[in-house]
Amino acid sequence: MLLLLTAVLTSNLLERFVLSLAIEPIKQEFQLSDSQIGFLTGLAFALFYAVAGVPIARWSDRGNRNIIVSVTTGLWSAMVVISGFVGNYFQLLLVRVGIAVGESGCWPPAQSLIADCFSRAERPKAMAVYNMAGPMAVIIGYFGGGWLVEYFGWRTTFILLGIPGIFLAILVKLTLREPRLTLSKSQVVEQPSFKQVLSTLGRQRTFRCIVMAFCATYFFGYGIIQWMPTFFIRSHGMEIGEVGTWFALAWGLFGFLGTYLGGLFASRYAAGKEALQMRGCALVLIVCCLLYVMFYLASNKYQAIALMAVLALMFALINGPIFSSIQSLVNDRMRSTAIALIFLLANLIGSGLGPLAVGALSDLLAPIYGQESLRYASLLFAPGYMWVAFYYWKASKTIEADIRAVELHVDLKIDKTDFTASSNLTTKLP
Repeated sequence: MLLLLTAVLTSNLLERFVLSLAIEPIKQEFQLSDSQIGFLTGLAFALFYAVAGVPIARWSDRGNRNIIVSVTTGLWSAMVVISGFVGNYFQLLLVRVGIAVGESGCWPPAQSLIADCFSRAERPKAMAVYNMAGPMAVIIGYFGGGWLVEYFGWRTTFILLGIPGIFLAILVKLTLREPRLTLSKSQVVEQPSFKQVLSTLGRQRTFRCIVMAFCATYFFGYGIIQWMPTFFIRSHGMEIGEVGTWFALAWGLFGFLGTYLGGLFASRYAAGKEALQMRGCALVLIVCCLLYVMFYLASNKYQAIALMAVLALMFALINGPIFSSIQSLVNDRMRSTAIALIFLLANLIGSGLGPLAVGALSDLLAPIYGQESLRYASLLFAPGYMWVAFYYWKASKTIEADIRAVELHVDLKIDKTDFTASSNLTTKLP
């Protein structure tokens, strides 16, 4: 189950990386500005991804999650194929909306299934394995996609990308089984109403901190990452295939290694110690902030590539601990909805506005810096990771008490200005 869901997520993420490589040929074919590209890759996708994710997640918390993964995988894969046949910018926008709706049904039900099958101590490693889909998508998308775009064009590339996802959708339908179907009526837990879910999560200080951290991560992260291949093409004079190859090595191999090590270290040295995991994530992000500044100020492409590889390793370390902590903070009938709510806000605020903001800033700086405007627009976004680190550090103060409350079915309430409630609970609970 874990390996198949990882393959599905790899397919889910592939087209995003290939799209970032195809920005320049799409821009030239349709005569677009950086702001229009930013809207296409950011807000147009994120808005529908975020909004569709919540009702799909509510369905996941009470329904057959395997069916949901299969249907949504088939939808986004078919739309990726169709994107190879669009005739103008508006049609491409509409196809991106369809892809967004389909892709929104991947993460919540899959993470909920994984959380059901692994204990709290095992979840960081299991989530790390699942999140290895990111580096694998980077390797396939940047390396294979880069050369495909260069030699066969972006249209053929998207057609070839979508076909494997259709077969994965069929495989999920035929092989996976919903664990809930084996439960007796007495074992089935009644699903809380959407209002109860919002109320429960809203009272939890740790969850609020993680939401803020995700929003900031998506805004600054997607704002930078979506434009990074274009930065190498414009500022370092690299070809699309060359960029794809280096990105596959840096973000793929080093990201793969970092994701595995992050889950391994958390499970081996900090199992059941989510506070320590959150503090570790905060420190990693502070280092990443400094590395990003050095990356954009690098004088040649080889220095930039080396720094990018280190960044890939560092960022990947936090994947397992973060996503396993989210699943431990809620009970099994809220897990899909919790992750969907995080993605709702993070995508609307973060990935929706991030690429658009960098594109608009690049257009604004173009009269001053010319071809280098994208370099300085992205550089201005790098310090934002300090904000992300602050919220993960803040989450470390309350996360273990909140998890204990969930495990013991205690409705934890913490006053906004008083931390003593969390401290008292920590001492009272076994």
